[in-house]
Amino acid sequence: MIEEVFVDVKDRMTKAVEAAKEGFATVRTGRANPSLLQNLQVDYYGTPTPLAQLASVQNQDARSLIVTPYDKGAMRDIEQAIRDMPNLGANPSNDGNVIRVSLPELTEERRKEFVKIVKGRAEDARVAIRNVRRAGKDDLDSLKSEIGEDEVVRAEKELEAVTKQFIDQVDDALKRKEAELLEV
Repeated sequence: MIEEVFVDVKDRMTKAVEAAKEGFATVRTGRANPSLLQNLQVDYYGTPTPLAQLASVQNQDARSLIVTPYDKGAMRDIEQAIRDMPNLGANPSNDGNVIRVSLPELTEERRKEFVKIVKGRAEDARVAIRNVRRAGKDDLDSLKSEIGEDEVVRAEKELEAVTKQFIDQVDDALKRKEAELLEV
């Protein structure tokens, strides 16, 4: 019974850490990365559609991406969605076949702004992990009558250790991303 609670808790905490890492990947660093456009929704014939379903995205060099639409008719919509994307500051251009997205050089002020965004996402992940901990603790408390109070107390200590381990994973990912953002 306790093992089932821990399996569920660890699974949900792992998902929170992965969501945080995916969120970090969408924040721009000094280098172009196709994951910057990962969550971009394009208004394709009136329907919000993920860019991944409409085009392929590749690195051209350190500061530019190439977007190759599968349907040339979607080129204007894709270009507009990239132009309107917040926190990117890119000005896409197309040659009829591909869209070139040149990313401007990051200023120190912009880098610090991105660090704040990443720290906010890390805090959201920590909150999610703590919420999972609270739900797991409630599940353990409901088992008190079946397994005994001593076992529940031991399990709660283990739950704290697991929670700390996952929060440390988020903090480590944050440190790596912060270093990457501040690297000139």
